[in-house]
Amino acid sequence: MPTVKAEGKTFTCESGANLRQVLLENGVDVYNGVASVINCHGLGTCGTCAVQVQGAVSEPEWREKARLSLPPHSLEKGRRLSCQVQVLGDVTVTKYDGFWGQDDRVLWTAGQAL
Repeated sequence: MPTVKAEGKTFTCESGANLRQVLLENGVDVYNGVASVINCHGLGTCGTCAVQVQGAVSEPEWREKARLSLPPHSLEKGRRLSCQVQVLGDVTVTKYDGFWGQDDRVLWTAGQAL
């Protein structure tokens, strides 16, 4: 089973599991501020669950690429929409500041809650 590290926590999930669901089920909030109330609930259209992911995950598909190519996101930052990511192996997750998680200030890392 893949290991997921986020916000100072480590847990396992099934291979192919949705990253957003795995994080939320393990008490890791992927949203910043009021985005926890105002979001698309995993449809991949709002962009508020953006995170940095390292490890074995699915490749981005058209919906995710399209949303991350629109402001305030930028494809160059390498962020992923957690709601569109399938966990395929061990991963580490980092969350950034900003309503959409688009800023450069780290809110939490795989190893610690800041």
